[in-house]
Amino acid sequence: MRAEELAKRIDHAIVKPDITIKDVREACEEAVRYGLRGICVPPCYVEQASEFLRSSGVRLCAVVGFPFGFSLPEAKAKEAELALELGASDIDMVMNISALKSGLHELVLRDIRGVVEIARARDGIVKVIVEVCYLTEEELRKACELAVEAGADFVKTSTGMGLGGATLEAVRTMKAVVRGRAGVKAAGGIRTYEKAMAMIEAGADLIGTSTPGAILEGAERDVC
Repeated sequence: MRAEELAKRIDHAIVKPDITIKDVREACEEAVRYGLRGICVPPCYVEQASEFLRSSGVRLCAVVGFPFGFSLPEAKAKEAELALELGASDIDMVMNISALKSGLHELVLRDIRGVVEIARARDGIVKVIVEVCYLTEEELRKACELAVEAGADFVKTSTGMGLGGATLEAVRTMKAVVRGRAGVKAAGGIRTYEKAMAMIEAGADLIGTSTPGAILEGAERDVC
């Protein structure tokens, strides 16, 4: 895949707890330079990142309920609303994994629907992070079904803060469950062109990574 085409499927992620505003600015500049699809930042930096990306065409993603998903549904909806008002176009929200594993499916649905409704009113996109490293295959299937039922645009493998990241098996399962009703975003531990392409071949529509440069440089070498 050509680097330019691959770039349009990559969301840069800059969400580690020790990042600074300088890191956010540099990551936004990198996203613009590479022509990436988007960049994912903490809510506290959405306003600044929106300015850094002004008129660039790069989508601004804000994480919500990050990284554990424990927030009350109303809190997640409000967090999403504020982020969208400050300039975000995408919301990458963390599913309440504890509620899912407890069998509290109505709570999980309400949690996601609240964010989806806020985003829809502002032409936003919602990706639901299901954190695959903590789920059995049955739980992963249920998580994807609930996300689709709630109206999410994408299901996403990982926060990058859990015990593990994206796996090919998880991506294949997610793709099979959503059946075109939502996209699949693979994120967590994807740092090379080879791994990014393996995820795409497994069914990922988007790639989340903190190392877009290394991936796109690999794409350039592959073409050569």
